[in-house]
Amino acid sequence: VQLQASGGGLVQPGGSLRLSCAVSGRTFGSYVMGWFRQAPGEERECVARIRWSSGFTYYSGSVKGRFTLSRDTAKPVVYLQMNSLKPEDTAVYYCAANVGYWGDRSGLYPYWGQGTQVTVSS
Repeated sequence: VQLQASGGGLVQPGGSLRLSCAVSGRTFGSYVMGWFRQAPGEERECVARIRWSSGFTYYSGSVKGRFTLSRDTAKPVVYLQMNSLKPEDTAVYYCAANVGYWGDRSGLYPYWGQGTQVTVSS
């Protein structure tokens, strides 16, 4: 499985961005797709994840109500719509995948895309 993340950039506080994670290679219904972020000097944090088969989602408390995950199974692509962005959302964002693990431990996601920088600043 190969993952390609895109869509990062510079946005003002209160603005929006949509990140995309294109998936290539074999996909399975039991896959879990996660979006992680890492700010300088901080640990990598799982902000959202989605079950590929059902579309069931989870959001961390820091982004719940502002970020929305969705997927297009035909393409296949996972999207992270980020609204009401705050300066503390500034980080490198990564998409990742695993087979069957529904959790936020980055070490249990074997497949990773390259990071995309999100900067929220006025």
